[in-house]
Amino acid sequence: MIDKNVFTDKVRITVKAGSGGDGMNSFKAYKGKPACGPDGGDGGRGGNVYFVGDKDMNDLLCFRFQNKYVAEDGKGGGTNLCTGKSGEDLYIRMPLGTLVRDDETGKIICDVFTDGEVKLIAKGGKGGKGNVHFATSKRHAPNFAQKGEKTESHVVRLELKVIADVGLVGFPNVGKSTLLSKISAARPKIANYHFTTLSPNLGVVRYYEQSFVAADIPGLIEGAAEGAGLGHSFLKHIERTRMLCHVVDISGVEGRDPVDDFEKINTELKEYSEKLAALPQVVACNKTDIVGAEENYRRFVETYGEQYEIFPISAIDGGGKDALLKGICKVLATLPPVEPVPVEEDFAFEVASDLQFSIHRDDGGVFVVEGGLVDMLCRNVVLSDPDSMAYFQKVLRDKGVIKALVKEGCKEGDTVEVGDVEFDFV
Repeated sequence: MIDKNVFTDKVRITVKAGSGGDGMNSFKAYKGKPACGPDGGDGGRGGNVYFVGDKDMNDLLCFRFQNKYVAEDGKGGGTNLCTGKSGEDLYIRMPLGTLVRDDETGKIICDVFTDGEVKLIAKGGKGGKGNVHFATSKRHAPNFAQKGEKTESHVVRLELKVIADVGLVGFPNVGKSTLLSKISAARPKIANYHFTTLSPNLGVVRYYEQSFVAADIPGLIEGAAEGAGLGHSFLKHIERTRMLCHVVDISGVEGRDPVDDFEKINTELKEYSEKLAALPQVVACNKTDIVGAEENYRRFVETYGEQYEIFPISAIDGGGKDALLKGICKVLATLPPVEPVPVEEDFAFEVASDLQFSIHRDDGGVFVVEGGLVDMLCRNVVLSDPDSMAYFQKVLRDKGVIKALVKEGCKEGDTVEVGDVEFDFV
């Protein structure tokens, strides 16, 4: 049974664009004139598959309940030159920050980054041509039509990486969620135990005329860069942030040294990614209202005061938050906006159009011809029509299939299989 409360940031789904409709094989017929020329219409185009950015989605949970998405096939062509209806395009909504990869190659297809952004993922198949297209000066009544392109299913990986301006990082139970609840309208779960937060929480922070998005990243622990705790799952959500707000429990009430804590988290960031370690940081020394925090705060400032801007705060009552927000806004003003992951080129799954072929011999001794050339022939050849079969044989000769078969050792009388067609080699 799937827990609906579990944050989901990585799933695999299967997408399939619609296949093209078959062309129509028909002839005009009037009373007393049974055959007055071809009038078969073309098949309709198959539906495309698109991903659409949706700011109201928070995670990928819905894809755990439904992981197969198929666009509508195109309809077959009709008589009297009527083109078949195209298949309906399929639009799948995605949370912002979803990175889409081809599961087979790992190649990045796209980064769904902005609200309402539409990304083409899989192209529908083309509709087949009706028999009217195959009429020539010598062939007045072609008794065959072209089949529509057949599409295949593709598996893609969806990886959600939170988009935020500021990432709140630190050990568990240092007050990150409490701080987020004080500076924004977000209402994350808050409790006095470790790993209360198990998923990133986002909040829009407004400070006078300025605003930014803050992300409460679940607590890191020593060894997070190697995957300890849920290290990799948590650290990847910091990768898109422009800067970090490092929250430290300056009171030391849990028996940890705040100076040591700060150093350990920065070490984990550096071991996971040099880019993360290089992000600008401000430090929020939390729980300054607890007795004994003064000495730790003095020691922390002596150690890191020249390297970082440090703000004493009390997240529980909001003390010091204005100075902290002012410092964060000051740093953000100097930084470029968050950018989507660059993609080398626009990519979408589509029906292969190459005319290459390969030959192998199966266990029964049959020579099997495969490849894009075979797919094309399957669309265009009708076994029952002599003209169509003549075209089939001509293509095999012109494209070098016959020569290749001889080179592979095919002899007179051997069986050859090309798609659905099986014949004796002559």
